[in-house]
Amino acid sequence: MVINLKNFVESCSSKLKMNDFQDLDHIDGISISAVCANLYKSVRDDLVMFYFRDGANYASVYTKSKIVSENIKWNLNVRKIKIKALIVNTRNANAFTGLMGYKGLKEIAEEASLQLTKKQVEDEDNPKKIQSSEILFGCTGTIGEKYPTDKIIKSIPNLISKIKYTQNKLIWVKAAMGIITTDTKPKLAMEECEIGSKKVKIYGIAKGSGMIFPNMATTLGYIFTDATLSNDILNKLLKKNIETTFNAISCDGDTSTNDMVSIFSTGKVNNLMINNINDKKISNFDKALHSVLLNLAKRVVNDGEGASKFITINVTKAKTDNDAKKIAFSIANSPLVKTAIAGNDPNWGRIIMAIGKAGIDINIKKLSIKLGHIKIIEKGQLFKSYIEDDAAVYMRESKKIDITVEMNVGKNFFTAYTMDFTKKYIEINADYRT
Repeated sequence: MVINLKNFVESCSSKLKMNDFQDLDHIDGISISAVCANLYKSVRDDLVMFYFRDGANYASVYTKSKIVSENIKWNLNVRKIKIKALIVNTRNANAFTGLMGYKGLKEIAEEASLQLTKKQVEDEDNPKKIQSSEILFGCTGTIGEKYPTDKIIKSIPNLISKIKYTQNKLIWVKAAMGIITTDTKPKLAMEECEIGSKKVKIYGIAKGSGMIFPNMATTLGYIFTDATLSNDILNKLLKKNIETTFNAISCDGDTSTNDMVSIFSTGKVNNLMINNINDKKISNFDKALHSVLLNLAKRVVNDGEGASKFITINVTKAKTDNDAKKIAFSIANSPLVKTAIAGNDPNWGRIIMAIGKAGIDINIKKLSIKLGHIKIIEKGQLFKSYIEDDAAVYMRESKKIDITVEMNVGKNFFTAYTMDFTKKYIEINADYRT
């Protein structure tokens, strides 16, 4: 297996090492392939397939944008209980491409189903016919450009011939690199837990670094487990955990047309049957899934286009969860807050501004704000022992910035994650197509 190092070209990830990632290895029931379909001018992996030779249960959450890509429309029309493959292309979003973009997916699915059926005949004792309606798609890249149907179709035989039935860390990294666009590094996470007495694995990869804001973000996130879980349970677990992970991040406040996070269950571990997500037997899996999703979501923010700081915004003691969320994202999406942090400027007035414009009733006399461990505002007034030079040192020396806002009017809270705005962010997005 040769990894395509050109995926790292012109990125901040040139110093990445394999030990920067967890040791994802093999999950029964999943096969992976990544190839170059020449979707970019340079040679790099840009087409990835996850093949479930015995099928997989699945669930997905998608963008809430009113303009959605053709692959999202395709996926929403898939009604099968199990799917056999997920095909992901980069460079082209297949959004605002109309009937031709959708037709392209149909043609690719038909070719893939034909080739995968041949693969079944070659490799399986009891081969099954793969149907085009058992294939899901992920697309990411530029909006409004003609979808490269012909290039992808021509690459399907090569994609299928390079399927690896046994994975290792290198193959997972290769797959994660194959789906990135402006990302500077691949994103992988894993957890292991037990359902009853059975040990199960949860692996995940994701891409995203700009146009990041719920619901969801310009994010592709794919989670894989060998547990036996129904579509209904997967759907409920994913929707529950997405709210405080991928729906808690923002890089620039823009929501994409292509966002999707999916979970696939191969059923290769014969764990106890789960009929309710409140069943105690699923609690460890629930926590582990949340950990994988949050790990990936944080990696997306940390890799935000041009980011130099990872910012955590905790809004606590709010009247409602929704109030806390609105205030957190008002701060997270403020260009003035984000540029101040990029400049290591503890301009707390910008945080005050962002809180005020959130549209939430504020009892100023109860408001408190901290930057890291440094108290700035207490009971609506500048803290008498606040020293701005201390705050400036904290911002200058810290790559991770914590902002805590205490409303002191209730017991509810929300945490949002974001990054700063640097000159590099402008350069990346100004040069995106040139």
